[in-house]
Amino acid sequence: MILIAGPCVIESRDNLFAVAEKLVKYHEDKAIDFYFKSSFDKANRTSIDSFRGPGIDEGLKLLDDVRATFGFKLLTDIHDYTQAKPVGEVVDVLQIPAFLCRQTDLLVAAAQTKCVVNIKKGQFLNPSDMRYSVKKVLETRGIQEEGREVARKAGVWLTERGSTFGYGNLVVDARSFVIMRAFAPVIFDATHSVQMPGAEGGKSGGKREFVRPLSRSAAAVGVDGFFFETHINPCEALCDGPNMLDLVDLSHAIVDIQKIQKSLEV
Repeated sequence: MILIAGPCVIESRDNLFAVAEKLVKYHEDKAIDFYFKSSFDKANRTSIDSFRGPGIDEGLKLLDDVRATFGFKLLTDIHDYTQAKPVGEVVDVLQIPAFLCRQTDLLVAAAQTKCVVNIKKGQFLNPSDMRYSVKKVLETRGIQEEGREVARKAGVWLTERGSTFGYGNLVVDARSFVIMRAFAPVIFDATHSVQMPGAEGGKSGGKREFVRPLSRSAAAVGVDGFFFETHINPCEALCDGPNMLDLVDLSHAIVDIQKIQKSLEV
């Protein structure tokens, strides 16, 4: 399975490398296609006072250092079409944030790189409409056919991260896994799916106790991979702490998933 894991944002070199060191075992696991994730800039934070990260230049240097040290493949997100080319020269996967999943210029710029393009489903969007975001990438790459295997070979993924349910809450509709897998490999972002946007007065809250149950559910329905943000101490994280897992709970979640996947093998 695909596994994407790492701290939400680059807080410091020490923190980044401390988390990376604990994730080496997944990189070495032959049953896992591992990608290390962290953001150089969180451009969609609730408050202007929120920590955003070190910025593109320092952030890419630190991510490149992680690759050189641990041999990881890398994933990070971009927020503007001008970032696609320089970021794509460092990482293996360009992630399109959920709020920007329909931004044509951003999708086209990402598609013009050699990277896999991971498009997060908008919290506001019908999962069936994500086929059009996939088509923007495929057609930019000169591909007219559709389907999950076509998208996989072309390097296009979709990520489910929950849907808006009233104010300050998200829910996961397991039907979306089935719907979106008809036209691309699907990753389940288990930690952002328990986020509670704006619930803590100028910042998002979250319910990390639901990460493992939802992961088990996704594994049972069938997905192509999982996305977990993780931290040495989530309670002290500068971004998305309430919905991140510590490294011990991450290990438990992955064991759960692998047991379910094994039980479903035919």
